[in-house]
Amino acid sequence: MGNRTEAGVVIVGTGFSGLGMAIQLRKEGREDFVILEKADDVGGTWRDNTYPGCACDIQSHMYSFSFEQNPGWSRSFSPQPEIHDYMRRVARKYDLYRFVRFGQELTGARWDTDENRWYVSTAGGDEFVARHLVAGLGALHLPQIPELPGIERFEGPRFHSAEWDHDVDLSGKKVAVVGTGASAVQFVPQIAKDVAELTLFQRTPPWIMPKPDHSMPGWAKQLFAKVPGAQRLYRNLLYWMLEVRAVGFNGNPRIMKLAQRLAKHNIDKHVDDPALRAKLTPDYVMGCKRVLISNDYYPALARDNVDVVTDGVAEVRPHSVVDAAGVEHEADVLIYGTGFHVTDAFDDLGIIGVGGRNLGKLWATEGMQTHKGITVAGFPNLFFLLGPNTGLGHNSVVFMIEQQIRYISEAIRFAESRGAEAIEVRADAQAQFNRDVQRKLENGIWTRGGCTSWYLDAQGVNRTIWPGFTWKYWLETRKLRPSDFELSR
Repeated sequence: MGNRTEAGVVIVGTGFSGLGMAIQLRKEGREDFVILEKADDVGGTWRDNTYPGCACDIQSHMYSFSFEQNPGWSRSFSPQPEIHDYMRRVARKYDLYRFVRFGQELTGARWDTDENRWYVSTAGGDEFVARHLVAGLGALHLPQIPELPGIERFEGPRFHSAEWDHDVDLSGKKVAVVGTGASAVQFVPQIAKDVAELTLFQRTPPWIMPKPDHSMPGWAKQLFAKVPGAQRLYRNLLYWMLEVRAVGFNGNPRIMKLAQRLAKHNIDKHVDDPALRAKLTPDYVMGCKRVLISNDYYPALARDNVDVVTDGVAEVRPHSVVDAAGVEHEADVLIYGTGFHVTDAFDDLGIIGVGGRNLGKLWATEGMQTHKGITVAGFPNLFFLLGPNTGLGHNSVVFMIEQQIRYISEAIRFAESRGAEAIEVRADAQAQFNRDVQRKLENGIWTRGGCTSWYLDAQGVNRTIWPGFTWKYWLETRKLRPSDFELSR
């Protein structure tokens, strides 16, 4: 038997969500919490993804906590090591390390109705008993690895971009890359210049905008560090600049067409070969899949040692990959740039609520549904951070996290102030919220754009994106409505 720990709140994960929640609790003077972390350091996706060229695609001055701004970002879009350092610094500043239990991977959680407690189990056999459970699991942490026919016969190294094997020297090697998502767009240009040959297997091309990246000048860093309010002003400017993009995503085709012209120009500018241009030009409306940004991806694909294959993978052999047209491509190393499990990430997580209800099975059959992306009917005292339909295509998810941590702490305080041991969202409030969200999504580019994306679940329903402006989400979550909840003592 493992150890047993009692806590007021169990937080799962040390990405932006988990750290933000812990800071919120500490600010309120609470120390009755533990944070469970499967790895040996904080940082979530920014700890795991160490592939060459890994960086943020929202400006760092926006993609950070509003209450913990960093005047020292080296670039407008900072690279992964800097973001990870920032997170560790924040964890140290708020003295969070002493609350973290490293090497504790969540394997399940069971709600005990008699005790009004969550019993949380971890892979090592330890048990944590808590009044409240906050899941800051993040959407981008379970690598999606396709089952390629014959893969077990491949004799070279193979790995996913989120589990990059830095011991493998790619220089002078023939490398096959499967997938062209956000990670591939960042690492392909970095490795293309070192490898002998790079074969990129592309199913659907992404729309890619130029990346307005630049190093932050010394005077700006000085200004942000020394002049109170200067960085906040810059951050607000970035916020509204990004926020405007929501208009295009939410069913304003004219704006998307304009952006699409810019993206099309981005291809034409860097790729002379008409056949390659045709392969790289999407046939769906921009925004339907995640819009990517890069200045070096197209030039990398135009190199003589890079080949883009659109026929799909038919079979993997010991030293090659064969495409659907029967062409064999030699390969020493295989890299997956195939993204993450998002809409099915909870299928195997044994979260058991009232009456033995299994959350994973419920979501797998009925689709992921919550109230405001945070609470779930039938699962008292359970809170999600960046839950279903609170992801973004246009602005910083850290903004969303900040609204959610405030809302969750208000929910906990509200229950305690009424002497209640459990707070649960009403099924009708949850149903109404989901109807509103799905109605707005119907007019959005994600549904009408003519593509399939990781935003959609197996039924083709968008369970990922928040439709519209983030300031509207701020309004939605600014005050908890008591009538949305039931309390039990």
